Amino acid sequence: MLPDKLKSELKARIAHAVTNREAAVDVIKELQRHYGWLTDEAVAEAAALLGLTPLQVEELATFYEMIYRRPVGKRVIHVCDSISCWAMGGESLMAHLATAFGIEPGGTTADGLFTLLPCCCLGNCGEAPTLMVGDTLHGRVTPERAAEILAAERQALASKEG
Repeated sequence: MLPDKLKSELKARIAHAVTNREAAVDVIKELQRHYGWLTDEAVAEAAALLGLTPLQVEELATFYEMIYRRPVGKRVIHVCDSISCWAMGGESLMAHLATAFGIEPGGTTADGLFTLLPCCCLGNCGEAPTLMVGDTLHGRVTPERAAEILAAERQALASKEG
């Protein structure tokens, strides 16, 4: 169930949009941020707030690869698999991360911290290979640099919880 404060904020965003559909992605992203992923409950809540059917919200949510319809780790790692990143070692980077985490692409680490996902393009071709952790983009990522990035993410998560 949505906290009243969040519900009010979302209603205000919807009221400022030209149409409810214009605000839909923003509402979905906020609900995902609140729940950690877009739960069935969140789909129903978004539909009620937006005046859409749950099916319309579901169709929108499944169109975007950064909207998660299943549980994900506390940090999602998107590894770009565009042609530019692939040519610059993105495939090897993905394999390295999968091995380091002991999971397949699409999986979540046993501790629930990281989910590893391929992404069709992160728009950072000139800095290939690229990955994104949460909302932070990292370019020219080597396996060594990836280890540094993920160690910093682990530390940030630990200090947030501790």
